[in-house]
Amino acid sequence: MNKCVTCGRELHPERAKKYNYCMSRECQEKNAKGLAMVAIGVNKAAEQYMILDEQTAEELASGKYHDQRRGSFGTSTASAAPAQAPAPAAASESRSEAPEPRPAGRAKPRPRPAAPAAPKVARQPWSQRQQKLALLYNEQGLRPDEIAEKLGLSRYIVTQIILNARTRGKL
Repeated sequence: MNKCVTCGRELHPERAKKYNYCMSRECQEKNAKGLAMVAIGVNKAAEQYMILDEQTAEELASGKYHDQRRGSFGTSTASAAPAQAPAPAAASESRSEAPEPRPAGRAKPRPRPAAPAAPKVARQPWSQRQQKLALLYNEQGLRPDEIAEKLGLSRYIVTQIILNARTRGKL
């Protein structure tokens, strides 16, 4: 029978398969170690993590889990600093002189118009009640022209209600 390495108590056979210490608080605090995890595949659809043990470290080093869409894990060379534009030779002299004339045919650059602060939300030409009824009728199997007749809307508007609900995931 295996014994706890800290206190010497006998270990349960199932516990002794994985651990060499017992379940008492003192033994756990002294011997329990956290597991190092490594992310080997993370994307929107699924994540894959593994416990970082010796075998996983060797597999990572051998390139088993590298991203096959990329040529390498990172950049192999340092990025070059962007080239600086040379400073004007006589900056102090040009202040006292008049500005250079522009070549003929070149227009003065126009200032860009200011971007709108917030996009305007288009108002829908149907009410919430009409939308609910149109979607209910659609679920019951009525065609857009039948729904339009019942609600007093155009067939186009009813079709827009249904398409709008589909794009928002309501249907």
